[in-house]
Amino acid sequence: MRPSTINKTTKVVYGDRIGKEGKLRLGCSAVLFGNERQSVLLTRRSDNGQWCLPGGMIDPGESVSEGCEREVFEETGLKVRVVRLTGIYSNPNRLTIYPDGNKAFVIVLNFEVELIGGKLGLSDETTDVRFFFIDEALQMDLFHGHTEHIQDILAGNIAAVVR
Repeated sequence: MRPSTINKTTKVVYGDRIGKEGKLRLGCSAVLFGNERQSVLLTRRSDNGQWCLPGGMIDPGESVSEGCEREVFEETGLKVRVVRLTGIYSNPNRLTIYPDGNKAFVIVLNFEVELIGGKLGLSDETTDVRFFFIDEALQMDLFHGHTEHIQDILAGNIAAVVR
């Protein structure tokens, strides 16, 4: 097992099919382009300082698009609308262990979103939020898999990728 610390007590561990030890959780990430698709919005996480796409866990009782739109608003202050599903990501060799001891196997849905309003700002989950030129964003050490999410959306596939 190879642990990766998210914060002082939350860990992501890797091992052969270790995901089966966790409860299934559904998460989302959002790609919001700016400047005629020349840049992408990233947030800096307050728990570990890593840059990432805005997103988080889908709550019970909300649709996946509602969850994605809520997460983007909570983290950035921007109101968005889901345009399309671009990818479904699961890694059976990854397990998230939370401070309370709960273990999660997270499946992430990645969406392309469009801006419909709001004002860019910070939250208790973010210490910075801004647009980066795509080439720059792809060179950054982004949070788990987010570089792949951006690359997949740029590939121009009609259907969502499944990984």
